[in-house]
Amino acid sequence: MVRVPKLTRAEVAQALRNPLQYIAERWTPSPRTVRRAAMSAVVMAVAIVVTGGAVRLTGSGLGCPTWPKCTDESLTATSEMGFHGAIEFGNRMLTYVLCAAVGWAIIAARSAKPWRRSLTRLGWIQFWVVMGNAVLGGIVVLVGLNPYTVAAHFLLSTALLTVALVTWQRTREGDEAPRPLVGKAVAQLTWLLVVAAGLLVAVGTVVTGAGRHAGDSSDVHRIPIDWKTIAQLHADLAWVVVALTVALWFVLKAVDAPVGPLHRARDLFLILMAQGLVGYVQYFTDTPEILVGLHMFGSCLVWIGVVRVLLSLRERPVAVAPVPGPAAERPEPATAG
Repeated sequence: MVRVPKLTRAEVAQALRNPLQYIAERWTPSPRTVRRAAMSAVVMAVAIVVTGGAVRLTGSGLGCPTWPKCTDESLTATSEMGFHGAIEFGNRMLTYVLCAAVGWAIIAARSAKPWRRSLTRLGWIQFWVVMGNAVLGGIVVLVGLNPYTVAAHFLLSTALLTVALVTWQRTREGDEAPRPLVGKAVAQLTWLLVVAAGLLVAVGTVVTGAGRHAGDSSDVHRIPIDWKTIAQLHADLAWVVVALTVALWFVLKAVDAPVGPLHRARDLFLILMAQGLVGYVQYFTDTPEILVGLHMFGSCLVWIGVVRVLLSLRERPVAVAPVPGPAAERPEPATAG
């Protein structure tokens, strides 16, 4: 049996006033634990996108027809609501798992020694993005799955994934000023790749809003644009991203860049090829649900690949405390003869 320490009234009051500080004074996680906590937030950020896609693809978007309750009379889904109610309510409950992962990342960052304020701040940014997206998700339900709010919901999830990924990267770095590993021209080409990939993701939400998977029924409002036209634009942007990725790889090779950026560019190219294959197959097979869901998962991997390429262009060395040199020899004090 683990012995539970007795807490004084002062300690209880301190824990209630500032629980993070209270935990930090009594627990020091290893760097590996901090990294794992940050990675759990990344994994859950991807999982919430995939399960949100499952809600839409199964037509369960209005399985819980209101918010914050599931129905006007019940906080949870009832047996009468069937499969769709269970799917939608399950996705809502997964938000709490996401909050737990983000909370763990915040606690681990706050408890690390030495305390890195920048890392804790990134954790809190994740928390507020999750809260904002939860409210936006409720608005999506209240407005009957309006496609514009659905697109905003997905883009905010992508923003969460970005911050979570940056947080994980920062756990593997120091707090020194970033030091570039490539020249300015290479960095500009990479930022062009990031912008093109961002447009690709944004146009992908329009494809979703105009497509046949409305999320609940055919009565749900759709974006009034030809689906095949916007899908073609999406494919064209995908090829632009592929071309920029290949160009970046060749430039990195030409300037003899470090292996980190080269490997990240290679990984992104392979992810893009797999994502493109899934995209074309789903287009020519009338967008089956399983392939659309796989494509949504792939979009997360593409964005992760793009952000990792960008982050690999610089390094933040860990500050090393200066080692004191040998003390200067002091002359022996004179003694009275």
